[in-house]
Order: sequence, then structure tokens, then C-alpha cells
Amino acid sequence: MRRLSLLSLKHLARVAILFPWLALAVHAQDVPAPASSTSSDAGMDMGNMPGMAMPAPATTATPPASAATVASPPPAGTMNGMHDMDHGSMQNMDHGSMQGMDHGSMQGMDHGSMQGMDHSSMQRMDHSSMQGQDHGSMQGMDHSSMQGMTMGPMQGGSPPADARDPDYSAGVGYGPHGGIHEAMDDNASFTKILVDQLEAFNGKDGNGQRWEMQAYYGNDYDKLWLRTEGERSGGKLEEGDIETFWNHAIAPFWSTQLGVRSEAGEGPNRQWAAFGIEGLAPYWFELEATGYVGPAGRTAARFRAEYELLFTQRLILQPEFEANAYGKDDPARHLGSGLSDASIGLRLRYEFHRQFAPYVGVVWTRRFGGTADFARQDGQGLFDRQWVAGVRIWF
Repeated sequence: MRRLSLLSLKHLARVAILFPWLALAVHAQDVPAPASSTSSDAGMDMGNMPGMAMPAPATTATPPASAATVASPPPAGTMNGMHDMDHGSMQNMDHGSMQGMDHGSMQGMDHGSMQGMDHSSMQRMDHSSMQGQDHGSMQGMDHSSMQGMTMGPMQGGSPPADARDPDYSAGVGYGPHGGIHEAMDDNASFTKILVDQLEAFNGKDGNGQRWEMQAYYGNDYDKLWLRTEGERSGGKLEEGDIETFWNHAIAPFWSTQLGVRSEAGEGPNRQWAAFGIEGLAPYWFELEATGYVGPAGRTAARFRAEYELLFTQRLILQPEFEANAYGKDDPARHLGSGLSDASIGLRLRYEFHRQFAPYVGVVWTRRFGGTADFARQDGQGLFDRQWVAGVRIWF
């Protein structure tokens, strides 16, 4: 009986010694395979996942860590345990190698929200700057709470005491034109006088003086238009005329003219009914075409073109072309039918002021047809070149 008791005590001692090892063997079934396992870990660089707690591989030399030594999982709803994690290193990662991973440390994480997430786009992303940020606090944000938010006045209100004048005049008078409001008024009337040519000339046929000027009064649509030109030579008036028109705008930069013309000079004075068109053509050519009808079936026409070539804002070259024609001979005024004469002039002016510019130039004149014949009878040539000097004024 005593021997049996000794044997029972020996068996109990052996069971007590083997029991911890049996418990260890049972617990080892739940531990993931060691790093040398044939499961597909290739491509996953554990060293590139700093800060991520991975379960330690089971070995025969080192017992598994007890529950007391296992790192505590992060608080629910936070991802602090994943800060500084380089997700770019997870490209080509075999998720099968994550079998046995303790997902319990990711409590509170909504894995459904990560479906379809492209982790490769998160390379070089510094997640550490997101520590402590509660993204959940932005869910359901009520943007309507911004309604009625006071942004402060952006415009309007009373001007400061040192503000400029309401009309930006800064105390400067507008002069005769009445200011910007009047200038923008289509019905406002204006007056302008332009002395385009007031010059002396010297040519083969003699010396003399010449003028060409115009003036108008009216608005942008209708004006009273006056125009005059003439030439004086040898102490007497060679030719001169004055025209009065009603100028009516028909298109931007273009107007029709209807009026009368009165001539003076050598021979009898002639009266004409006048009609024409004038305006600014493309490329800034100033054009003027006028037809005339007189008593006894007389007709005439005049065409003129001008251009201003700016070398600088003050130095300007002004070419000019003019041609005159008549429907029938007028021996009393030494004019023949057809194209009577044509002239080309070049005048170079310098504008000391926009309203005052002296100039010098040259004018070539050619007579044609019956007018040329009358010129020969008077001892004049068919062609004449004249040097001119004068002044251009407007106000």
C-alpha cells in the first residue's frame, strides 16, 4: 500500500511538470508561422513599417509573450499606431502573408471605408501630421451654420473724409465742354474750328498763299458744317470757294453732306448745289467725295484723301491727294471738261501742342485736258512743283 502511494505521487509530479509544456504546445497552434515559413511573405518589407506592432514569430528558444506583456491596442477610433507608416512600401504586398495577424489591435477602425483605396497614392504622405485629428468630427457638418455670417462690407458705404471728388474732377474745371457727363451725352453739341493749311508757297508759276479750313457745330449725329479753301497769287485772288453743309451721320465714322457751294476768284462767281460723303476708311484714311450741280447744266466733282503717318507722337507726316473734274468747259474760269487737275502733297509737321503745329512740305500739281490748254494760253506749264511752309491750328 505504501509502495502504491509512492507511485501515485511520482505520477502526479510528472503530470504537474508536463502540464505547462502541454499548455505551451496548445497555445503554439495560435501563433503565426515563423519568418522562415513557406507562406508568402515575399515582397513585404517589415522593416519599412515602423511603428506597426506585428506579432512576434514563435520559436522553440523563446516562449511566447504572456498576455500581460502584449502591447495594449490603441484607443478605439484612432490610428495613432500607424503614424509615420510608409504605405508606399506596401505595393505588391501579398496580403496572404498577413494570416494570423492580430486585427484586434485595430479596434474601432471601419475597414469597409478602405475598400477600393489605392495605397500607392499615399507614398511620401506624412501621416504624423494627422495625429490627434478627429476626422469623424467633420461628418455631418452643418454648412448651413455659416448662413448669416458677417463678412464685413466689401463696397459701398460712406467715403472717407479725404476721398476724391465724386466726379473725379479733383477741383479742376471742365472748360467749355462741360465734363465727362456731357462728353458721353450723344445729344451734346460741340464747336470745332480747324485751320488745316495756312501756308505760303513758291513754285515755277509764281509765289502766293493758300488756305484750307473747316468748322462745325452740332452733336454726333447732325452738324452744321462749313468748309473753305482758296489760293492767292500775284496780289489777287486766283480762286476760292466756301461750302455750307448739313452733315448727318449714317454709320460709325461716316457722314453724308448736303448743302451749297459758292465760288469766287477769276471769272464769274458760280453757285452749286453740293452733296457728298466723308469719313474714316479702314487703315485710318480720311476720305471725302463731293458732287456739284450748277445752273446751265454744269456739273463738277471733287475727291480728296488724307493720311497721317506718325514718326513720333509729335512728328507727323501728312500725305494728301486731291482731284477735280468738270462736266463741261467753262472758258470764263479757264476750266476744261473731264479731269481738270490733280495734286499730291507731303507736309511734315511738328506738334508743339496738339492745337498748334508748324509744318514744311512739297506739292506736285498736274493739269489735264482743256484746263491744260488754258494754262498754256496763260503762259503756265502743265506741271508745277511748289515748296510750302505753314501752320496747322485748331480750337
